Amino acid sequence: MTNLKHSLSIVFLFLFAIVSFQGMAQKTQIDKVIERAEALSHFKFLASDELKGRDPERPEIDIAAYYIANQFEKYGANPLSSLNAYYQYVPFVSSSPPTVGDLKWKGSKFKHGEDLLVLGGKDLSGEYEMVVAGYGFEEDYANKEVKGKWVVVRVGAPNRLTPTALFKAGREKLALAKSKGAIGLIEMYNVPTTPWRMLVNYLNKSQLTLDIDPENDVDLPYLWMKDLKGEIIKSIAGGKNEMSIEIKGKRNRKIQGRNVVAVIEGTDPQLKNEYVMLSAHYDHLGVTKPNAEGDSIYNGARDNAVGTAALIQAANYFGEYPPKRSILLCAWTAEEKGLLGSSYFADNPPLPLKNIVFNLNIDNGGYNDTSLVTIIGLGRSSVDHHISVAAEDFGLEAIADPSPEQGLYDRSDNVSFAKKGIPAPTFSLGFTAFDAEIGKYYHQVSDQVDNFDLDYALKYWKTYILSAEKIANDPEKPLWKSGDKYEEAANTLYGSGN
Repeated sequence: MTNLKHSLSIVFLFLFAIVSFQGMAQKTQIDKVIERAEALSHFKFLASDELKGRDPERPEIDIAAYYIANQFEKYGANPLSSLNAYYQYVPFVSSSPPTVGDLKWKGSKFKHGEDLLVLGGKDLSGEYEMVVAGYGFEEDYANKEVKGKWVVVRVGAPNRLTPTALFKAGREKLALAKSKGAIGLIEMYNVPTTPWRMLVNYLNKSQLTLDIDPENDVDLPYLWMKDLKGEIIKSIAGGKNEMSIEIKGKRNRKIQGRNVVAVIEGTDPQLKNEYVMLSAHYDHLGVTKPNAEGDSIYNGARDNAVGTAALIQAANYFGEYPPKRSILLCAWTAEEKGLLGSSYFADNPPLPLKNIVFNLNIDNGGYNDTSLVTIIGLGRSSVDHHISVAAEDFGLEAIADPSPEQGLYDRSDNVSFAKKGIPAPTFSLGFTAFDAEIGKYYHQVSDQVDNFDLDYALKYWKTYILSAEKIANDPEKPLWKSGDKYEEAANTLYGSGN
């Protein structure tokens, strides 16, 4: 028995030594490939004044996309055959508020910017009949004739009440209403978690949305009306269903956005058909009014030039050392406008989503602890240990979300894929709280490279790459932890039990 224990100890020590050696070899390779000056040059360019804050409505965003695509190509990442070179084109509509937006019904007058929001569509005026159609989905149209009428529905859906979910549901309802021949769509707003006044402040300005009908003019008016107690929609359904409306000065402009997408084929004959998707949004907030120092550019170094630079470093490394699974590199546009680029990709995938087994998204608000990386979603998948070990190898510690009250998991591009069933944490700079240090830079013109700890940036990028490498080489497919709210979606995508 003693000899058996001794033999087993030797075997365990031997296996541990092999794993340790492999880990050190990976770290050494990453240190060799990710050269400081070259790595930082990508970061500095993406956060430079010349890109004017990478606003998806400004022309400079195309320079950023072109730069990312060029770096992908330089480092050996290839375009998907199903796309136009390195781009997935994303159709947008840019719209500005109307100069006049008035609706009269049953002796009451509703005004844009007060208890009405005109979110999309063309100018029009006249008297129209309204038809109430539940939440506005296909089943709600049974036995209803809406051609030439306005459709009135409840906002969102019972299980879709986050701001992002509301807007996505609205796009679906708008497309459906148009297909039914409706003249316009009104969603009655009664969500208690987001105050109406906050929505007015946010939405009563120029908006960028996905274009539901890229081939035709933007013409279907889309409104939100304040109805916190649900009394108005009940009254309309009860019979008083005629209203008059006047919308003037609404401006709409079609814009073509770009997701930048590339792939590095894996080395394993079987596993190369599975993809580990590495993603980051490359847009930011653009330009604002000059502050006291005369600065008007949202450079977005932390949010999210540092994350986009990580994708470029990953292309550099995996182009030289491809893992067993294929690596899918995705730089999203218009995250700051409501996760639009990633949402479009998830709904219009250029490859089967079931082939994407994991998404290691990278996004940031800032950092307040350079000894950490914060993983939004750590503890929710079977590959968390790979991220923790990778962080240790570069002298960092991986921690879970310290501010769950912020709802960060559902506020970044990872959620576009989690909803489809793909395990998808967000890899973030180290923070222990959403405190004043984060607020100093988050969505501020002060978020620049010259106040970023560049030694930390290098450790951060390398940890991200090593995490991805370990996950991509693991023969076991990543899984959600049992009971996760997105596990059911995974069973639908991959098959029960995955």
